[in-house]
Amino acid sequence: MTPGIIWIIIASILGFTVAAIFAGWLKLKRNVYLLFYIPLVSALFLIFIISNKLNVKELIFHNWYWGLLGAVIAAGFVIKNVFSQPASERQKGFALLSDILWPGLVYGFADALLLSVLPILAVKSAFTDPAWLNSWFGKIGFIVAGLIASFFVTTVYHWGYPEFRGKKIIWPNIGNGVLSLAYLLTMNPLAAILPHISMHIIAMIHGRETTGQVPPHYNDSSKQS
Repeated sequence: MTPGIIWIIIASILGFTVAAIFAGWLKLKRNVYLLFYIPLVSALFLIFIISNKLNVKELIFHNWYWGLLGAVIAAGFVIKNVFSQPASERQKGFALLSDILWPGLVYGFADALLLSVLPILAVKSAFTDPAWLNSWFGKIGFIVAGLIASFFVTTVYHWGYPEFRGKKIIWPNIGNGVLSLAYLLTMNPLAAILPHISMHIIAMIHGRETTGQVPPHYNDSSKQS
């Protein structure tokens, strides 16, 4: 088993465990739940970056112009999906600002790292032959493998939320699949990170209690935050 596959499995287990325990079992309010989810995901990604000796600056600035273009296109798709869902009452004043910054910006950033950036970078680490990766066959193989890795982590993570059991697991895979594909086609993580953040922010403004992009949701509205 290659190190890349091990990292993908670790990311999946972490995501599922946090969601299953703190949302599925304890049913913590969203903002409280994120006090566990965000630090744990951030720590995992930091360990991954350090262990693989990756240069974050190089990752961000490589093909940055294509990354921004991909981010705009992908954001258009996922934001349209948010607006296709029922709206719910938004917060006001400081509470709205808190929604935008915490479950919006920070949660969206953490999700992008866990569901798109880490799996794709883990797959890339397994492609050790630059010549092969630069060939058309290698590029197609990398895109397919990257999407499979992202789908795997996304599926296992969302299984931890009771609201995504069954056929509903398809929807987060479609949305995040678009973001991961944008990253794979541009080879710049901003193509996945920026639209994921935008999606979360718009979801919190449009329907904090009704849009599927910002779990957890509970039937008992008193559990919402």
